[in-house]
Amino acid sequence: MVERLKITFLTTDDPVYLPAFYRRVLERWSNRIEAVYVVPPLYRRQTPAGAALRYARTFGVGAAAHLSARVLAAKLRRESIAATCARWNVRCEEVADVNAPGFLERLRRAAADVLVSVSCPQIYRRPLIELPRLGILNVHGAILPHYRGVMPSFWMMANGEKQAGVTIYFVDEKIDSGARVGQRAFDILPDESLDGFLRRSKAIAADLLLEVLEGLETDRLTRTPIDLSAGSYYSWPGPDAVRLFRVAGRRLW
Repeated sequence: MVERLKITFLTTDDPVYLPAFYRRVLERWSNRIEAVYVVPPLYRRQTPAGAALRYARTFGVGAAAHLSARVLAAKLRRESIAATCARWNVRCEEVADVNAPGFLERLRRAAADVLVSVSCPQIYRRPLIELPRLGILNVHGAILPHYRGVMPSFWMMANGEKQAGVTIYFVDEKIDSGARVGQRAFDILPDESLDGFLRRSKAIAADLLLEVLEGLETDRLTRTPIDLSAGSYYSWPGPDAVRLFRVAGRRLW
């Protein structure tokens, strides 16, 4: 049995969906959380301008403008992961590279039992994976091994799925691979927008994470290897996928 877990989060700077996720988690487990580290919401060597351009090319200028307005409105309301952490006196800091030797040394000194990854866009290397005593938990918005990769919520809606889910697993060096320790399925509502679905999915994910952390603390988790041969993988959507999404009667907002 593990007594009083020491937990550190690795996450991304998202003022639209993640503050509500952290409010749900921190109001119950803030006394076990050592820190929340926030990385930029960028993939690999992407710049903010490059990320905005890719989104506009994929979903249209109107959708990109709407997203920018949502982000700006959230910031004007001072909604952020940092503000949420401050409310519960949890340390929140920005970090550029979670695999950097200097950051690994900071984590080593803090001696967290487990790292929890929530929407972090960076790939974890072996030194980081092996650093926490109990491993790294990742929260993925699909029923793994199905819909591995990026934007699973979008792809499930584009493919006309009736059911979605959330999976929590201990990571290894492959993408969305490792040992599953928690999973919850739920219906996709017929008239639900992607925005509404993401908000509901994040709330379900937060509740599932709390259950998993409690199971980890009391040594009651069952680990099941994720069978990658039985699943599917999706990358960033292209124009054809967006058309499929719209033909399915779905909308972003």
